[in-house]
Amino acid sequence: MADTTTGAPVTARLDPDVRKLGFVVVVGAVTAMLDMTMVAVALADLARTFHTSITTVQWVSTAYLLVIAVVIPVTGRLAERFGTRTMWLFALSAFLFGSTLCGLAWSVDSLIAFRALQGLGGGMIVPLSIMIMARVSEPSQRGRVMALVAMPGQLAPIMGPLIGGLIVDSGSWRWVFYVNVPICLLAVILARRAIPDDGPRESGGRWLDVTGLTLLAPALGLTVYGLSAGTHRFPLLAGGIVLLAVFTAHSLRARDVAPLLNPRLFANRPLSAASTLNFLSRLSIFGVVILMPLYFQEVRGYSTLTAGLLLAPQSLGTALALPYVGRLTDRIGARPVVLAGIALSTLSALTFTQLDAHTSVVIIGAALLVWGTAVAAVAVPVSAAAYEGLTPLDIPGATSAIITVQTIGASVGAAVLAAILQNRLAHHHDAPAIAFADTFWWVLGFTTLTLIPALLLPLAPETRSD
Repeated sequence: MADTTTGAPVTARLDPDVRKLGFVVVVGAVTAMLDMTMVAVALADLARTFHTSITTVQWVSTAYLLVIAVVIPVTGRLAERFGTRTMWLFALSAFLFGSTLCGLAWSVDSLIAFRALQGLGGGMIVPLSIMIMARVSEPSQRGRVMALVAMPGQLAPIMGPLIGGLIVDSGSWRWVFYVNVPICLLAVILARRAIPDDGPRESGGRWLDVTGLTLLAPALGLTVYGLSAGTHRFPLLAGGIVLLAVFTAHSLRARDVAPLLNPRLFANRPLSAASTLNFLSRLSIFGVVILMPLYFQEVRGYSTLTAGLLLAPQSLGTALALPYVGRLTDRIGARPVVLAGIALSTLSALTFTQLDAHTSVVIIGAALLVWGTAVAAVAVPVSAAAYEGLTPLDIPGATSAIITVQTIGASVGAAVLAAILQNRLAHHHDAPAIAFADTFWWVLGFTTLTLIPALLLPLAPETRSD
């Protein structure tokens, strides 16, 4: 049999060694993917345990995401320098150590700090899993291999809230983190036996933009913290923006070392439009991930497990839509598919703005199902369109930029919407449902803003006129 698009032969089955390696990689990757969604449903319990506000406790998620945003651009360089096997073992070990410390946390501040350490390993796991499998897969098998690697990402939104809810309801939030320990230990043992050693490599000259890393980390932290903390923290926001400007100027002038993120890549219109859309869409997507579990628990009084079950329609919508969205994008182009996705997400967000303490869970479930479908309709075409017009040499840097922008958008969304919710709860302390409905108007606003970059996405090559 031959691949109809490339003419390359397609084998009936994956090579057994590749399948074995894929299993080893999936065991490691599933920990990081599940952890992010398990923690989301545990935030309400954490806020009660540590007697703290939603604005503060959401940093348990935001700190993790911010570290991931900084780590992703560095991961490729570290893998090139020390080898993917070495970095894979380091990432798993860092994630294991961070998970253990998170389970031992004695305050919300210590938990946030340990989540940042956990993010150091978690941020490396996904890109390293792609690198490891891409190195060993034949071109004719690469699609199936990448589908295997993507499996944790598809399962996590469905299983994470359910597992997290079950753990919190039947035991302690600490086991949300402790459950990672045996899985990581197994992944380390398997990796030592199965992943081939491909490093370290000799490096001539500077191989890592240390100056850029030194600027980027505090720039992101100050900017997101400033956005979430209100006007009295404006100097921090201003400082973060200044550092981002300095980082950009440094990256444009860099000559003796490749910059962590290359600003020149954003001169490509499809990439810049896709990145902007990714940022704005993650504001709303991750905002819903934070807000809906809190609504179910704080307004409706449901258990953590029930909240996890009620979130399942969103993941189901995404899973059902994914097989069709890619084919539709190839047929009619990215722009119309994304616009349809934005229309669906706008409809769902509008439904969420009407939430009260007695809204039918059937209506909420239907809105979440449509929302999940919209997430797939936006994410897949944007990922495909982002690479149009780029050379093969630009693709690794563009990939790092896209994932980094997505992660920053998610962290900003979590921080900003949690701050807005906390503000609205202060105004409507006797009617928390109104506070959630008010906050979802902001989600609707962020969703509407995605129309601007969506209109700049390319059409299919055969129909494009601009």
